[in-house]
Amino acid sequence: METLYKHQIEFISYLQRLLQEGDFSSTYKFAFLHALADISIERDIPNDGKLQISLDEIVEKLILLYWQHAKPFFPEHEQQLSGGILLQNAGKQAKIIADIIELQNNGAKNLNQAKSSPFWPKIYQNTMRTLKDGPLWRLQILSKQEECYFFPHVKNRQYIELNTGIADCFRQFHDLVVKFSRQGWIEKVSKIQENQQVIGRAGELQDFLFGTTRNSLTSAASLLRDIQKGDCFYCKKPIKGTGEVDHFIPFTKYNNDLGHNFVLAHKSCNNNKRDYLAAPKHRDNWQEQNLVINETIITRELIKYFTCDAQQSKHVADWAYKIAETNGSKYWLAARDVFV
Repeated sequence: METLYKHQIEFISYLQRLLQEGDFSSTYKFAFLHALADISIERDIPNDGKLQISLDEIVEKLILLYWQHAKPFFPEHEQQLSGGILLQNAGKQAKIIADIIELQNNGAKNLNQAKSSPFWPKIYQNTMRTLKDGPLWRLQILSKQEECYFFPHVKNRQYIELNTGIADCFRQFHDLVVKFSRQGWIEKVSKIQENQQVIGRAGELQDFLFGTTRNSLTSAASLLRDIQKGDCFYCKKPIKGTGEVDHFIPFTKYNNDLGHNFVLAHKSCNNNKRDYLAAPKHRDNWQEQNLVINETIITRELIKYFTCDAQQSKHVADWAYKIAETNGSKYWLAARDVFV
């Protein structure tokens, strides 16, 4: 146990030094850190504690993280600042943003549609080149030029392998890593002089760069209503009206839309659950409904709009509940703030 705590302290200390001493001339390194944290909770960790991550997986995660950033911050500023798109580094726009804009202008509304676009090979190759030339081998260049702490720097590989215990630390401190990465990312974007003419309050910028819209979830509502036979997932009573699509694992804990993570609920149940984890009995029902009985139909119907990987959704849920158990967190059971 003492060795575990020592390793965790070393991880946090290194992360802090990285963010303070590292050279972050653009936002790519923040995105790379964010990607490593996300992938670490989406995968099983081998018994030896090392996690191998393909560069293909990292490239897709980077494109996903930048997807929202390629849209106008405010529509009324479309005549300014390259169509209202915020710059990711001083001067010329980041290549990944220009590529995503091209995909979006040609009809791609999400990553899955982008991967079917004839423009995908180009953005994939450009992003891979950027990854290799920039954050992959320069992420941890600190003042003393010490050995990389997260993973060995072995060039000409199509994967990285996180050192023993690093993936576990990314899992344990996922919220912290994501928070620090996003704070640094926001500060970098907000300090670029060309962006300051359109940026308002910091909260607006964070919601824009890393939030989600309820409109994007409507594509799942009809399917969930059929699966749940018109009943609320939580209270099992009939839903009058449209109901609300809820992230079963709250979006504040895992900031990606997974097709198998959605359930349909009463507005009152959804609002009352808020950002809490649902009680274990709800988790059992969710796994049975979305990952077993309806795994295939959810994938077939929602793959056009969201990432649909039942195993990935299960890994994220396992991670979230393990962290909650370790921290002694309460679980939301029912409306009117009933917890267990």
